[in-house]
Amino acid sequence: MFDGAELASGGQREVKTTCPYCGVGCGVIATVKANGAVSVRGDADHPANRGRLCSKGSALADTLVPDGRLLHPEIGDRRVSWDEALDEVARRFSNTIAQHGPDSVAFYVSGQLLTEDYYVANKLMKGFIGSANIDTNSRLCMASSVVGHKRGLGADAVPGTYEDFECADLVVLVGSNLAWCHPVLNQRLLAARAERGTRIVVVDPRRTDCVDAADRHLALKAGTDVVLFNGLLAWLDSRGHRDAGFTAAHAEGVEEALAAARADAPDVATVARRCGLDEAEIAAFYAEFAATGRVVTVYSQGVNQSSQGSDTVNTILNVHFLTGRVGRPGCGPFSVTGQPNAMGGREVGGLANQLAAHMGFTAEEVDRVGRFWTAPRMADKPGLKAVDLFRAIEAGTVKAVWIMATNPAVSMPDAGRVRRALERCETVVVSDCIRDTDTGRFAHIRLPAKGWSEKDGTVTNSDRTISRQRAFKAEAGEARADWWIMTQVARRMGFADAFPYESAAAVFREHAALSAFENGGARAFDIGALSGLDDAGYDALAPFPWPWRAGGEPQKRLFGDGRFFTADGRARMLAVTAKPLPRALPDGALLLNSGRLRDQWHTMTRTGLSARLSAHAPEPRLDINPADAAARGLTDGGLARIATAAGEALARVRVTDAQSEGTIFLPMHWTDRFTGACVIGRLIDDEAVDPVSGQPDLKRMPATVEPWRPDWTAFLLARRPVEPAHGGYWARRAVGSGNLGGHLVEMAGMGAIPDLTAWLPCLDPAGAAVEFRDEARGGLRMAWMDGDRLEACLFVAADGRLPPRGWLAGLLEADGLDDGARAGLLAGRAPGAQADEGRIVCACFSVGINRLVGAIRDRRLTSVAEIGAALKAGTNCGSCVPELKEVLRHAHQREVA
Repeated sequence: MFDGAELASGGQREVKTTCPYCGVGCGVIATVKANGAVSVRGDADHPANRGRLCSKGSALADTLVPDGRLLHPEIGDRRVSWDEALDEVARRFSNTIAQHGPDSVAFYVSGQLLTEDYYVANKLMKGFIGSANIDTNSRLCMASSVVGHKRGLGADAVPGTYEDFECADLVVLVGSNLAWCHPVLNQRLLAARAERGTRIVVVDPRRTDCVDAADRHLALKAGTDVVLFNGLLAWLDSRGHRDAGFTAAHAEGVEEALAAARADAPDVATVARRCGLDEAEIAAFYAEFAATGRVVTVYSQGVNQSSQGSDTVNTILNVHFLTGRVGRPGCGPFSVTGQPNAMGGREVGGLANQLAAHMGFTAEEVDRVGRFWTAPRMADKPGLKAVDLFRAIEAGTVKAVWIMATNPAVSMPDAGRVRRALERCETVVVSDCIRDTDTGRFAHIRLPAKGWSEKDGTVTNSDRTISRQRAFKAEAGEARADWWIMTQVARRMGFADAFPYESAAAVFREHAALSAFENGGARAFDIGALSGLDDAGYDALAPFPWPWRAGGEPQKRLFGDGRFFTADGRARMLAVTAKPLPRALPDGALLLNSGRLRDQWHTMTRTGLSARLSAHAPEPRLDINPADAAARGLTDGGLARIATAAGEALARVRVTDAQSEGTIFLPMHWTDRFTGACVIGRLIDDEAVDPVSGQPDLKRMPATVEPWRPDWTAFLLARRPVEPAHGGYWARRAVGSGNLGGHLVEMAGMGAIPDLTAWLPCLDPAGAAVEFRDEARGGLRMAWMDGDRLEACLFVAADGRLPPRGWLAGLLEADGLDDGARAGLLAGRAPGAQADEGRIVCACFSVGINRLVGAIRDRRLTSVAEIGAALKAGTNCGSCVPELKEVLRHAHQREVA
């Protein structure tokens, strides 16, 4: 157990907090030295990670820099006091409501908020403004799971705990790249595999790194998960694998669900044909599922981000209900969330179709919440979901929007529409810790929010564990907590009596009390045991799973007694039928899939500050199957133009047989701050959404791909971030170590090399200390100096031949350049023997491909374990292990050849 929030040792402080990245919810110990330097390590006492951190968590200290922070309130581009900014927000929202009604305003919030922030936002909008127009970016990742849970389980409650990964005999990963998106959970699963033989099946069109350790990979056609699981349901029943006792006593809709499954997927041959799989591999999977008593089915965005995501969730639940595999150790469906507090947001009603404490919009629930809040103007119907919300802003029916801790101008589908909407909106308020985001550029009012290291509150992870996030740094500039900002606006709007909060603990107590109010065990979410927690108890609060009802104990696993949170206490099996692709696929088009990379997070406002996290995938990268690449004339490492009905993008090509034929994959992380033309939201339209959850289909957008062959290529190294003004291709990333270094911008374009003054407006070519032009080869090299210190250097080539970047990036870290370094700079050759690390493979220890291959060759390394012993690569989070194996294979193949 935790032994206190803050420990003191040798003149330094240690603060226990929680990682701000994915929904695993790892415990972190931040060590703050007397000089203010911070280091982080995993908390061995935290039940989620037991001391492990992934590459992103391990690099958290790299991101605690002032770069880009929003430090003061602003109206327009004018710095103002908090009083002026808060008064202006309250005035604008109050006036809009008075003129156009409560539904003319909206909040768009985020799983990056703490639960206390979320609670105040939901209370203000739904109880006092009187509209339910508050939605969250969780609509883009977890809304379909919410629907599936509520329809099948009666509540939005994950049945199990992470411990089930370790006591299951079979774990089925469906649409979940656990190895990259939830690496610490993947490590727990791999440990179970090594220690007790847990088998792993991956169901995914892509061969992700999860497949490296899997016993079986079902690379089904995109969007055919319902067929696969309907087939499994019918197959299990036809062969006598129904748990008749469980279904008779605890489930409804069994025969209807089975009839639909039989009609949809009557036999293995039909499933194989529709899913694009071999009959034998489907039959083997079905038989393995049937023969294994303890099965956990883990699913994530590959299931949720679909126009039939809710139905897919219910097909998975149906299989577990039919076989009674729920509520027992090592059994059950398991939704892993994408954000650190997606679950906490759902607990307080962050979605537009929810009220706080897992209540909805029945008359009884509206009355209950209204009485608890003493709300003068209680919303009595669901509000606009994310896609419809931004459409309403574009149409002008929503005239004021407050966006908190998220970047919808990048992450929403049809980002072009979102940008048009924000540009036309009368009032756009943005609360964020970063000043210059794609969304922030549309703000009329900017409010500086605290960052991760400064925030105090709670978050809830994927297995319902609530953990404390504790501040260990003073706030930057005038940054304030989100709950405080909203409380101050609420008071200025005339609601002071209902918003008396002076601490996060006070908000948490009210949240806990509401969860227990007139509950009596009817609602899953109940933390009433903590409604009387004092400030000291809140500060020292240890991680715990909900529910924790007054007089009881925290409950790790739900439904073990066969009681569900439906009106009659019985689980619901739904009749589900697979639907066709939501969009027509023209001849020659491919299906565009989007998702996360191993070392990046959302729109890179945090991870983009870390050089080691940016080095594994330094540019936006299009994954394509070799056959599809050959048919289109694409080459590995070249550039491609991707076009859809919504927009276009440019990306670097990676030809890989991990990508199935007929599909392409493009990461979601790049924004206008980091690239010239690869915002994924601009490629995916908002026409295809789940009809129940409102979650957009982000995985199956028809796209065409063709080579984009530039006339010139270039790169710029600079101490300051640069956004080139030219209209071709560019991608920026951090380089260097710690707080040293700068930024590397890769560039390419068509036609003549553009005028440098317009191209790089932050640099003055006339002030360049040195310049070299190679007229014959169309080359240009320039360097900007401040005395002996290098400020920037530019290399341009018409023939594509550019020098290695690694050693040049190292020059930005030097206090000054000697004569040898100056000569090597313009020559494009390192003085002496300087090794170039190359592309980073292991982000935890910054081990690059060149050093890795050299060590394998020179030290005769033959295994991942030997690589770990020699270079440490693969010994922390383990996310790079599949890639290390691939490098080993290629190195040995070259040696044999």
